[in-house]
Amino acid sequence: MSNSIYAKRQENLRNVLAEKSLDGILITNLTNIRYISGFTGSAASCLVTPEGQYFITDGRYIEQSKNQVNGFERFIDMSSHFSQIKENNLNPNGFKLAFEGDHMSFAQYKTLVKTFPNTKWENSSMILEDLAAVKDQSEIDCLRTAVEVTDKVYEEILPMLRPGTTEKQVANKMVSKYREYAEGEAYSPIVATGPNGALPHAIPTDREFQNGDFIVIDAAAKYGGYHADMTRTPVVGEASEKHQEVYDIVKEAQQRGCDTAKAGVACNVVDAATRDYIREMGYSEYYTHGTGHGLGLEIHTSPRFNPQSEAVLEVNNVMTIEPGIYIAGWGGVRIEDDVIINEDGCEILNKTTKDLVVLN
Repeated sequence: MSNSIYAKRQENLRNVLAEKSLDGILITNLTNIRYISGFTGSAASCLVTPEGQYFITDGRYIEQSKNQVNGFERFIDMSSHFSQIKENNLNPNGFKLAFEGDHMSFAQYKTLVKTFPNTKWENSSMILEDLAAVKDQSEIDCLRTAVEVTDKVYEEILPMLRPGTTEKQVANKMVSKYREYAEGEAYSPIVATGPNGALPHAIPTDREFQNGDFIVIDAAAKYGGYHADMTRTPVVGEASEKHQEVYDIVKEAQQRGCDTAKAGVACNVVDAATRDYIREMGYSEYYTHGTGHGLGLEIHTSPRFNPQSEAVLEVNNVMTIEPGIYIAGWGGVRIEDDVIINEDGCEILNKTTKDLVVLN
């Protein structure tokens, strides 16, 4: 991504800090550090003050930080990040600075306050996460590519979905293909057949597919750091009336969610669009999770579609819409798309069919 993209993000951050009457922020969450600076390593801190923007890491990342970090002066030493900030006087007394309380242990917080007793530390929640929830064009391009690879791999593994193949074999094949075509898997694939499909986050096993099984396949690619997320639920052999009934309910609920999602709509309203229909059809007790979540540099980001969320959708939020029904001992159905929120609706990125696919 170009320097101008990071400059814009850093400008947006400073504007939010000013609105909150903060002098700056200490950023310790690695996802947020990647978002604001471009650094993808496993150890860093970023400090933003009225006097400058500072990136702190250790000697493992001399070259990587030189190549990746945008808009921050770099400090690299073997001492701790807090010590480097103190030794280089990057945080003079008297500032009012935010810290990421959601991502800092109590022990780290005590060290922070002890090291900088003359700073007024204010626990911040979701400052970077809320900025990152509204995607810029470069992020949307990465997400589109991740979804395209996700669709492609799903199509390629369909011939494997027959009796005799195991959940693990399909999951492993998908991971291999994501790593071949993109940056890798967005998360550990869920391939859950028959009764295992009643577990929303099932871990693939050695169970072989059998005729009459629903197969919940929740798997996706990652590209440029950005995560896709897709679920489809085909059936092996032949679809019974119950298969068709449950599938049709989830499909209609998912469509209602897609039809409701647009800028200005509260997240709990989108959740209700799916949940109310499933309740009307008599399956409310079998729908046990939220309707979806934001996507980005992590697989689950802000905002969330659930009954408690009062967040309001904005243009260029990228969200999942994924209602499901899970019946213990029998199986489950989930249908999930990734969507870009627009002024007048949402764009569904996934091209894989949502019709019930019967695998013969």
